[in-house]
Amino acid sequence: MKLFTSSFVCTLAVGCLISSVLASNVDDISLRTIGAANTLDYKVYFEKNNTVISPFHDVPLFANENKTLFNMIVEIPRWTTAKNEINKETPLNPIIQDTSNNNLRFVCNTFPYKGYIWNYGAFPQTWEDPGYISPYTDQKGDNDPIDVIELGQSVATVGQIKQVKILGVIALIDQNETDWKVVVIDHEDPLAEKLNDIDDVKKHMPGYLEATNDLFIHYKLPEGKQKNEIGFNSTAQNKEFATSVVLETHEFWKGLINGTTPRTTIETINVSVDGSPYKTTSDNYTIASIPQGEQLPPAPIPKKNDIWYFIPTLENRSKAA
Repeated sequence: MKLFTSSFVCTLAVGCLISSVLASNVDDISLRTIGAANTLDYKVYFEKNNTVISPFHDVPLFANENKTLFNMIVEIPRWTTAKNEINKETPLNPIIQDTSNNNLRFVCNTFPYKGYIWNYGAFPQTWEDPGYISPYTDQKGDNDPIDVIELGQSVATVGQIKQVKILGVIALIDQNETDWKVVVIDHEDPLAEKLNDIDDVKKHMPGYLEATNDLFIHYKLPEGKQKNEIGFNSTAQNKEFATSVVLETHEFWKGLINGTTPRTTIETINVSVDGSPYKTTSDNYTIASIPQGEQLPPAPIPKKNDIWYFIPTLENRSKAA
């Protein structure tokens, strides 16, 4: 998998933050997996030169010198259901399967979809600030790195770093929080040359955006939650707007990583962000104490988490209640 570099230097008001990872190719970032997938022990750490790094803070947002490509970290490959995500509250932010009441979370299969219909992940060095009310959604940020959905042909793997082109963005309002979903394409995908903006998706992948909206609106009904809303009358916004949203969340992240914005429960330890009070070295105890990886087969998914839900049935149940 080919990765690119960038010489990005920030000189904006939140302070100068230069990630030294940008000075070298990220091909040598590898994964250190602890525990078996689909278990509470599962953790996927990222490491570089045998030192564990943070995918949230140490992997650069930009993937090339011109800042036309972005690094996407895959959390949930297409067609899979384990609700993996970069964990903000664990030092060095490994990918962990999310839990609810100490039970592992799985994406519900809402007919006719199996899990997610795209490779799902996040952009590093971004953060949707919960203290900021978006003028486009009138809702606060969801306190996570900005989410990304990759439409390409290949099925990715957990922890894979893809170099992607931004095509547009969906303004999901998820349980009263702004939860942007950036629409992207792997720059090596067979359709990448034809897809340069959101209207190209409509032309070359007809029905994909409509299916995406349908899934996002209904996918939490099986959990007993309400339907979600999508801003802009359920219309995905174009590349220019999407890029501005991503860059805005990059600025929010800068405030977080340089200490301007209180980090509260977010772990901000990093090894590369110059100017950050949370920067440390490879001999830091937290880094050195992380166990070596192990290759274990995934645990089986519980049958109760691998069934299909039919939306009309759930909607009728909700109305009856």
